[in-house]
Amino acid sequence: MGSSLNPTSTDEEKDYSFEVGFFEDLSRRNSKDLRVLEVLAHYYTKSGRVGEGLRVDRRIVRQDPDNPVAHYNLACSLALRNRKKEAVESLENAIKRGYRDISWMLNDEDLKNLREYRPFVVLIERVRKHLEGGVA
Repeated sequence: MGSSLNPTSTDEEKDYSFEVGFFEDLSRRNSKDLRVLEVLAHYYTKSGRVGEGLRVDRRIVRQDPDNPVAHYNLACSLALRNRKKEAVESLENAIKRGYRDISWMLNDEDLKNLREYRPFVVLIERVRKHLEGGVA
C-alpha cells in the first residue's frame, strides 16, 4: 500500500500539492510576508514547478534586495532553468551581500549544472581567495 508518509519515497515521488496549496493561500492573505513566499518558492521547486518558483524568487528579491539568501535562491531557480549566466550573476549578488557558503554552493544539487561552467568556477575561485585573505 503506497503512502505519502513512506520514509523511503524520493522528492520526485512525493506529492506537495497540500503544501503548495497551503502556502499559496497564506500568500494570498498576506502577499508581503517574505517567509511565506520563501517556503512557497521552495515547494514549487520541490514539486517540479520550477518556473513558478523562479517567479516567486524574483518577487522576493524585488521586495528584499539586500537579502543574500534571496539572491542565492534565485540563482538556484535560474540554474534549474539552465539560465547559467543569470544564475552566476545572481550568485555574485548573493556574495556581494554576504553569502559565503562555498561548500554548499559546490554541493547544492540545484547548482550542479554550473559546476563545469567557467564563470561559476571563476567566481568560486575568487571567493575562496577573498576568504583566505587574498585579493577578490
